Amino acid sequence: MLDRVRVVLVRPRRGGNVGSVARVMKNMGLADLVVVAPRTKVGRVGERMAVHARDVLARRRTVATLAEAVSDCRLVVGTVGRPTTPPDAPVDPREIGPELIAAARRARVALVFGPEDHGLSNAELGLCQRSIRIPTAPGYASLNLAQAVAVCAYELLVASAGDAGSDESAGAAAAPAPAAAPATAGAREEMLAHLARALDAIGFLPVQNPAHILRDVRSLFARAGTTDRDVAVWRGIARQVLWAAARAGLVANDARGRREVVPGAPKPRARPGEASVEGRSRERAARQARAKARVSSPGAEPRADARSGRGSRSPRRARPRSRRAPRGVRGAR
Repeated sequence: MLDRVRVVLVRPRRGGNVGSVARVMKNMGLADLVVVAPRTKVGRVGERMAVHARDVLARRRTVATLAEAVSDCRLVVGTVGRPTTPPDAPVDPREIGPELIAAARRARVALVFGPEDHGLSNAELGLCQRSIRIPTAPGYASLNLAQAVAVCAYELLVASAGDAGSDESAGAAAAPAPAAAPATAGAREEMLAHLARALDAIGFLPVQNPAHILRDVRSLFARAGTTDRDVAVWRGIARQVLWAAARAGLVANDARGRREVVPGAPKPRARPGEASVEGRSRERAARQARAKARVSSPGAEPRADARSGRGSRSPRRARPRSRRAPRGVRGAR
């Protein structure tokens, strides 16, 4: 089970810390290390800090984004340094240890640690389904990166030992039916991007700050433990919404397979003829502003009808009235 637990370090500042993390991982039976966009090379200092865990350090993978690092993981847990309010309040490592081990029995899971100076960003935490916080004394709450990994890895080791003991004590008892495995992080992100396009097409997302609503939607699915079946159902709903919106003339016919920008992540280049949620929101706001301007200015000339090619008719000039002679005079010579 521990071989399915991945430790992810996001933008570490010092190579020595990466080596120390590799040593701690080997102490606790972990071996899968992924480094996201490191800001320095590991170098000889990192190799010295790894001591007898240089094999773990040598097998590490380096990727560009956190989304790439956890794309095949079905449960992603991020670490935070400050307490937050429900529903996204972090839990204790000892509390989430058994949940991580239970999930690791069926699929790969990830434990994500942020940079030493400021931790994970809100966008990066948005890629995590759960968050944990290591309780410390209020006088000095800051932990070294390797220390934080050691605390969490120790709780996983203890939880895995208890899980193995419970399996042995169960004996010949009938095993319960396995629950559906949660969807991978990559599948969830594609679903959320699909839903974002659908919500934008029907005008549900606010023009000024669509990322705020999308963050709440992301949090909802993170708490729900979305499965592969859930992803398929919600993508079907989003596809039907986009089809109905296109049929009603709200948006152009939306091509399937469009990519969407993850709030806070680097924006990918749009394909030809494609716009992001924010871009379409700005276009919709501009159209509404132009419509209000035409209504508020009664003296403006009406625009030409593009379908008929005719503009509005210009007002006719009044014809001068002909002067008629009085009845008694008419016809007199």
